[in-house]
Amino acid sequence: MTKQKKGNLYLIPTPLADNSLDKVVPPQSKEIIANTKYYLAENVRSARRFISNLRLNINIELLNFSVLDKHTKAADVGRICNPLLDGMDVGVLSEAGCPGVADPGNLAVSFAHKYDVKVVPLVGPSSIFLALMASGFNGQSFVFHGYLPIDKQKRAHSLRSIEKDAFKKRQTQIFMETPYRNGQLFSDILKVCQPNTKLCIAKDITGEDEQIQAKTIREWRRSNIDLHKIPVIFLIFF
Repeated sequence: MTKQKKGNLYLIPTPLADNSLDKVVPPQSKEIIANTKYYLAENVRSARRFISNLRLNINIELLNFSVLDKHTKAADVGRICNPLLDGMDVGVLSEAGCPGVADPGNLAVSFAHKYDVKVVPLVGPSSIFLALMASGFNGQSFVFHGYLPIDKQKRAHSLRSIEKDAFKKRQTQIFMETPYRNGQLFSDILKVCQPNTKLCIAKDITGEDEQIQAKTIREWRRSNIDLHKIPVIFLIFF
């Protein structure tokens, strides 16, 4: 009996900012998208718009999309990944950036490894790594914390712990927040952290209003920067 050939799982990065499509989507991604019919997407509407904007003469209505987000249950992962076992290629699309990095795409990747499906990560933008590259902070030792607690006391505790690790381990600390809460987080950082602690703010990476600056907390307290509803990566170092 001939063994069923399995498909490939493609991890396809998507743009971080509007009007950056031509700058950040390489030819390889376009070629794979042109030949892939099944997708797992954090947001189906955004995924459809992304593929449509590539102008690859694809009939979007003939594509198959399944939601893979933070609410996806483990029991559903097998069902939405099943086309891989039937020999179909499947693409994973994050809402922005790289699937599997601060993104639930890792669930599909874990399934692929379990069933010996080839996983193919594609080149594309990652706000986390672009921010680290441009920060001037330690790129040899770093940690990404994702989102910090919303509760002010818990968040203050996290910031103190992060600052302590940055100093003690000489390690870059990276974290983020939902765009509409950036201002609150920035305010808390300025209140909690020590004056000589270094903070890099990387906002709207690859976008028209991109701004990446590293200053001490003391210097940031004298600065004026608008972060409201803008994607931002925060980095702390000593």
